[in-house]
Amino acid sequence: MTATDKAAAKSKRGRPSSYRSEYAEQAYKLCLLGATDEEMADFFQVAESTLNLWKKEYAVFSESITRGKLMADAEVAEKLYQRAKGYSHDAVKIFNNDGTEMIVPYVEHYPPDTQAASLWLRNRQPKKWRDNQEVSHSGRLTIEKSVSDMTDEELMAIINEHEGRGC
Repeated sequence: MTATDKAAAKSKRGRPSSYRSEYAEQAYKLCLLGATDEEMADFFQVAESTLNLWKKEYAVFSESITRGKLMADAEVAEKLYQRAKGYSHDAVKIFNNDGTEMIVPYVEHYPPDTQAASLWLRNRQPKKWRDNQEVSHSGRLTIEKSVSDMTDEELMAIINEHEGRGC
């Protein structure tokens, strides 16, 4: 009997847990595939709240999910980094030369991808590379007369003045 099974045996309150020790490895593999908690709960045919309860009650289950998500995220980050910088890899082309198969090795080159670089920098250094710039204003704004207090003639004069300036 494993440690997780012993922990489940100690808790005799309520309905027995449907958790099985093999779920930890399955959850790890699901996380490597990019599964969300909702998708894992669907896979195990339980509610998401049950999955969260399993994470609290079974350390090995929680650790396998964390490990799987970290591994998947690290692999994606590595590929994004390679795409941002550009990369090369060995490849082959297969030709038919008068009925004879020819396999020709070559090196495939991928140039740097500006979108991948931008995404990487915005996430790694958000203060330097964020899309929104902070702008601070200084000075005073004084309202001498409310628009609702102006006469039609005063409003028309302002409109004509702005139209004359090309505003």
